[in-house]
Amino acid sequence: MEPTTTSIETREAHELLLRQARRFLLFTLALAVIFHRPLWELLRYSASSDIFSYIPLIPCISGYLVWSRRHELPSRMNGSRRGALVPFAAGAAFLIAYWTMWRAGWGQDTDRLSLLIPAVLLFFVGGCWQFFGSGLVRATGFSLALLVLMVPLPAFLAEWLARSLQYASAEVSYAMLKMAGEPVFRQGLFFQLPGISLRVAEECSGIRSSIVLFITSLLAGHLFLSNCRYKTVLALAAIPLGIIRNGFRIFIIALLCVHVDPAMIDSPLHRRGGPVFFILSIFFLFFLLVVLRRAERSRVGGKKIAVPKTGQELAEYQNK
Repeated sequence: MEPTTTSIETREAHELLLRQARRFLLFTLALAVIFHRPLWELLRYSASSDIFSYIPLIPCISGYLVWSRRHELPSRMNGSRRGALVPFAAGAAFLIAYWTMWRAGWGQDTDRLSLLIPAVLLFFVGGCWQFFGSGLVRATGFSLALLVLMVPLPAFLAEWLARSLQYASAEVSYAMLKMAGEPVFRQGLFFQLPGISLRVAEECSGIRSSIVLFITSLLAGHLFLSNCRYKTVLALAAIPLGIIRNGFRIFIIALLCVHVDPAMIDSPLHRRGGPVFFILSIFFLFFLLVVLRRAERSRVGGKKIAVPKTGQELAEYQNK
């Protein structure tokens, strides 16, 4: 039997992808060598950070998402390569900003990483665009966009975010204590309860678990939802959900200190109980995901459809 035209085209597309992948691998290795110092500093920083310890997982997750769509990628190698100039130019702009900051002696080390790492990522995206074309970049857009989470927040922005979550959690826990009928006097972050005074410390902001919850919502929306509006709802819901979870944790600790033992402030539930409350927030996020999936099905006139899970299923679904 002679091979069909379709099978020949498919084989040629796979061969072209492999050739371009080898060239892109050499480009990526060169990029890693050139920027080895900031990449190593990022790895060291994430290993010692209480907030950004998730950073090394991001490229692994992004790579897996691309790998899961490997069978459809050869057919996506099309489109213009001229657009690669945009991320290359943006990466150069970040480098100029970094050199300006470095020569002026501004900012902390994390602030400089916040400029260098975006430059590396933009050069990486530019390489993807140059070697594979705009079609494949669009097909792997979510995986590439996810790499933004590798960028550590500048010090001032991380402090502002932690402070905002700290006060928001205090507001939620105070409201819960009032609804529970507990006698409480609040002044800022300080709570005066019968027999004990509490302060919502910066460590109680829950910034790390809130960021992880947000990342989880992004991945869940990408894998199990196809409507962009519902994906946005799920991602944005992670923010108030994280605040409510953290406020509930403070509320529980306060009740235990008042009604059980003031020493509960030093108990393992307070010091290392974060994962327990995080699992609770994951449960509510899963519940919202189920609701949104049902809403997606109802949008097609009650007809049950299989929500695409793999990249190939998503492509087939979008082409219908």
